[in-house]
Amino acid sequence: MTRDVYLVRHGQTQLNAAGLLRGHLDPPLDAVGQAQARDLATQLGGYELSRMVSSPLRRARETAGPMAAAAGISVEIDERFIDRDYGVFNGRAPTEVAPQFSVLDDAPGVESAADVAARAGAALAELVAHTDSGPLAIVTHDAVIQLLIRHVVPVTERHAPVSPRTGSWTLLRVTGSGWRLVAVGSQDSPVRLESP
Repeated sequence: MTRDVYLVRHGQTQLNAAGLLRGHLDPPLDAVGQAQARDLATQLGGYELSRMVSSPLRRARETAGPMAAAAGISVEIDERFIDRDYGVFNGRAPTEVAPQFSVLDDAPGVESAADVAARAGAALAELVAHTDSGPLAIVTHDAVIQLLIRHVVPVTERHAPVSPRTGSWTLLRVTGSGWRLVAVGSQDSPVRLESP
């Protein structure tokens, strides 16, 4: 069995544009983000998607909606794809964390990277196991995408660490031999690649 999973980073919000940690804050897409959602609908919406799953946060749902409409499917919400919770640092600049703590994981109240990877990884495994055929799209967040890649893709198959741009997709492919990272942070129309 081969299955393609598009991890889609939601479109831009004002907090993204300002370089602030979003976490569980719930801003809408800004005008750029709305345009990115329309572009994603053009790129992926007609790509025979079998399921569209979204984080519950508004920026993800507003990105998933146009893609699902273009694909003729509904949006399913899965709480496990919600953004990482930065606690008191939600809405603040990452540079405000750096002077006090060497890494974000050391800051009190910040959801651990291991917990994010575990919850999102479990959701991903369930989706793949319970979807009969066709590619899946999951609209989620930068931190979740990066941690999912580290969680499921062998080190030898990873690209250099990249923070996917807003309004972009990352393609994971799972086969009988495991997960493979095919593309990271693309804003182009996908080309279906044959399995090796």
